[in-house]
Amino acid sequence: MLRIPDNSLLRHKLARLRDRRTDSAAFRRLLAEIGAILTAEALADLPEAPVAFETPVQPMRAPMLASPEPCLVAVLRAGLGLLEGARAILPEAPVGHLGLVRDEHTLVASEYVVRLPRDLAERGALVLDPMLATGGSAAQAVARVKAAGATGVRFACVVAAPEGVARLRGEHPDVPVIAAALDERLDARGYIVPGLGDAGDRCFGTE
Repeated sequence: MLRIPDNSLLRHKLARLRDRRTDSAAFRRLLAEIGAILTAEALADLPEAPVAFETPVQPMRAPMLASPEPCLVAVLRAGLGLLEGARAILPEAPVGHLGLVRDEHTLVASEYVVRLPRDLAERGALVLDPMLATGGSAAQAVARVKAAGATGVRFACVVAAPEGVARLRGEHPDVPVIAAALDERLDARGYIVPGLGDAGDRCFGTE
C-alpha cells in the first residue's frame, strides 16, 4: 500500500529538495526535515495502550505506544539523511544500517554491510531510503530486515517511481510504503523522473 501524505509543509520542502540550485548543506537539512515528517506519518498508526500516570495537576490515563519503538534502518548511504530526522522523532529507537550499492549497468544491488539490532521481532522496523526507483534495493533491504526477525516492517522514501512501487508491492505486499511523492517514471539509466538526482551525491557532496 502506497500512501502520500496530504501535507503542504512536506510538499514545500520536497520542492526545495528537487531544485538543482540547492547546495549540499541545504539538501542535508531538508532531507532530515523531510525524514522527520515521513517518520511521524509512517508510524502514526502504531498500536497504543492506556497508561496511568500523574500530571502536575492530577492522575490520569492516556494512550502510549503498546510496544517498544521500531528500529530505524537506514539504507546506506543516502538513507543517513532521512535517519537524522527520524532520530529527532524517535531518539531512543535503535538504529540499523544496511549497505547496498547498485551496479550502474545491471541496476542490481549488492550488499556490503549489515548491522541490525537483535530484538527486531519485538520492535518492527522502519526502513529509510530517499529513492524508490527500480525497487530492487528496497525489496532486498526489506527482505534482509525480515530475515533478521522483524515483523511490522514499513518503508519510507522521499520520491518513488511506479516501477519501484509495483516491485516492492509484488515482493512484499504486507509492507506499507510512505512517500512524499509518486513521480512519473524511470529513465533509461534507472533514475527517477523528474526526481531529485542522486540523493547520496547531493547529500554528501560526492560523486
